[in-house]
Amino acid sequence: MSDITIPGGKIRSFVERVENIDTELQELNEQKKEIFAEAKGEGFDVKILKEIIKLRKQDKDERDEREGLLDLYMRAMDTAPPEQAAKAA
Repeated sequence: MSDITIPGGKIRSFVERVENIDTELQELNEQKKEIFAEAKGEGFDVKILKEIIKLRKQDKDERDEREGLLDLYMRAMDTAPPEQAAKAA
């Protein structure tokens, strides 16, 4: 056996802190589910609400660039002749 001393109290402290955070995260996720259920009960589309949340997290320039590319690609698809679309598939 080795004479290395393992600080069990410190280890326990770290583990318990992480466990406490995990518990808090579970509680917060439950609260989030309840909010979405409430919104759905009032007739809101939860997928759209989640998309709004995702967009609000993005940087404005990043979001503008993404929306611009999406618009560009959609217009390109709409203006493509049907025979080109069939050949690409």
